[in-house]
Amino acid sequence: MEQKDYLLREIEKIGLLLRYIFSKIAGNGENYALTMESQWAEEKGLLLHETGFDVDLFLSLNGSEIEQYISKFPGFNAPNIELLADILKTMGMKTEPEKSKEYLESALKLYEFCNSLDKTFLFDRGSKISEIKNVL
Repeated sequence: MEQKDYLLREIEKIGLLLRYIFSKIAGNGENYALTMESQWAEEKGLLLHETGFDVDLFLSLNGSEIEQYISKFPGFNAPNIELLADILKTMGMKTEPEKSKEYLESALKLYEFCNSLDKTFLFDRGSKISEIKNVL
């Protein structure tokens, strides 16, 4: 029972943190690369400090390594993984072109990982995947 409560708390904690980061990244409407990069650096630090999730390390991983890395964190269920993918997709769309590809490829891998976890097809996720593939 205590293990189940711990997992639920971790899922909620990561979900709240990711929603906070996504609202800060996507919500202001500014598209200034310098402002965006400095804000993103701050949010990556917050994610690392609060959960131990290293975004820079994560961005350097390939497909199977991504799944292994994500599975180390008990709070990353399918909705939280998709929220992380939304954050990376937003960063990929708003950042400078040389970094954009790295973010978008990682977001695409996460959306595909979510599809493998969920047994139902979500049109919203499918449209995000299509959008990324069109940009890449």
